[in-house]
Amino acid sequence: MARIEIYSSMLCGFCHRAKRLLKDKGVAFEETDVTMSPGKRGEMMERAGGRTSVPQIFINGAHIGGSDELYTLEVEGKLDALLAAPSDTPSDTPSDTPSDTPSDPGS
Repeated sequence: MARIEIYSSMLCGFCHRAKRLLKDKGVAFEETDVTMSPGKRGEMMERAGGRTSVPQIFINGAHIGGSDELYTLEVEGKLDALLAAPSDTPSDTPSDTPSDTPSDPGS
């Protein structure tokens, strides 16, 4: 499943619209509210090529744009493939023992 990130604000109708579409599709997403966090807004602007409006949506690290662009992908039949693409994010479960570590400490 793809990793979906949304930069949003609480009183943004376009943000709610985009999140509703993703919820209707049954996909999880990470939401960052930039309302009270100038640092996160700056991060969003840097990642989104200077765009200051919300929402700004990323799928597997690729900038999709805002709500209109997300709905355009849906209408064109391209959104489901993006959402189904595997994430490049490494597993959250670290290995307990690296494979190149000898199992016998006396070796």
